[in-house]
Amino acid sequence: MGLSGELARLITGQVFLHACMAGMRMASPLLALREGYSAVAVGVLLSLFALANVFLALPAGRYTDRHGVRRPVVLGVAVATGGAGLAALWPVFPVLCLAAVMTGAATGAVVIALQRHVGRIAEGPTQLRQAFSWLAIGPAISNFIGPFLAGVLIDSGGFRLAFLSMALLPLVSWFWVRAARELPVVQAPVSAQRVTAWSLLREPGFRRLILVNWVVASCWDVHTFLVPVLGHEHGLSASVIGSIMGAFAVAATAVRVLLPMLASRVREWQVIVVAMGGSALIFAVYPLVHSSLAMGGCSVLLGIALGSVQPMVMSTLHQITPAHRHGEALGLRLMSINVSSVLMPLLFGAVGAAIGVAGVFWAVGAAVGASVPMASRLRVQTGAP
Repeated sequence: MGLSGELARLITGQVFLHACMAGMRMASPLLALREGYSAVAVGVLLSLFALANVFLALPAGRYTDRHGVRRPVVLGVAVATGGAGLAALWPVFPVLCLAAVMTGAATGAVVIALQRHVGRIAEGPTQLRQAFSWLAIGPAISNFIGPFLAGVLIDSGGFRLAFLSMALLPLVSWFWVRAARELPVVQAPVSAQRVTAWSLLREPGFRRLILVNWVVASCWDVHTFLVPVLGHEHGLSASVIGSIMGAFAVAATAVRVLLPMLASRVREWQVIVVAMGGSALIFAVYPLVHSSLAMGGCSVLLGIALGSVQPMVMSTLHQITPAHRHGEALGLRLMSINVSSVLMPLLFGAVGAAIGVAGVFWAVGAAVGASVPMASRLRVQTGAP
C-alpha cells in the first residue's frame, strides 16, 4: 500500500476515535446540566478531557516508541469504548467524569501513535509537510461528526443511545487502522537508554519549537474563550457568534487542504513566521471591530494563520528529534497543549476581569509578535536555506 492509501486509512481511523471523544465532550455536560449540576461542576467535567493527557501523554509517547502503532491503537480503542460504554450503562455524574478521563486519554494516546507512524512512513521534508497537513484535517471532521451524531441521537433516543453510539465509533477506527504496516522499532543507543524525556527540553531547537507551539495553542484558546465574550459585549446574537466561531474552524480546515499543494514551495519556518506575524496583527485589530462581518473576517484570517502552523510544527519536530524519541517528543508536545487548555482560560478570565477583553487580545498579540524572531530561528534547526 502506498503512502496515500495508508495515510487515508490512518486519517479515517483518527476521525472515528476523535469523534467519540468530541461527542462525549458535547453530550456529557448536557446530561450534567439536565441533572441539575452547577456550571462549576460542568467545567470540572470538561477539564477532565484535557487533564488526562497532562499526565498520560508522555507515558503514552514512550509506549509508542517501544511498541509501534497497532498496540497503542488497540489499547486506545479498548479504553475509549469502555469509557463511553460505562456512560451508557450508568449515566451518572461520577461515571461521566471517569468516561471523560478514559476517552480523553485514549484519544491522546492514539493520536500520538498515529502521528509518530505518519512521521516514519513519510520520506523527506516535503512528504512530511504534506502528510501532516492531511492528518491535521481529521480532528476538524471529527469535531463535526461526533457532536452532530450525539445531538441527533440524544433528541431521538436519549443519552444512553448517544453514549452507546460513541462507544461503537472507536471500533470503526480499529477496522481502518488494523492493516497499518508495523515498522521496525528504532533501538535507542546504549548511551541514551537512561536519558529522561525531559532532556529533550535541553535541546535548543526542540525547546524553541515547543515554546512556539505553546504560543500558537494559546492563540487558539484565547480565540475560543474570548470571542463569545467580545461578541456579547458588541451585542451580537448567539447564532452570529456561533457563525463567527464556525468561520474560524472552516478556515483552519481549508488551509490544511491547501497546504499539501504548497508543501514543495514553502519551508516550515516560513509558514510559521508568516502565520505568527499575521496572528499578532489580527489580535491587535480584533477588539477594534464591532460589526459581525468584520469580526467574521478577522476570524477567517486568524483561522488561516493558526490552522497552517500545526502541520509545520509536526514536520519540524520529526526532523529535529531522534527517531527513537519521536513518541516522547510528541507526548511532550501534547502535554504542553493540554496544560494550556486547562490553565489558559482561567488566566484569560482573571486578566480580562482586570484589564478588559480588548487588553487580553492585545497582550496575546504582543506575545505572539515577540515570539516571531524565535520562530524564525527554526530554519537553522531544519537546515533550510
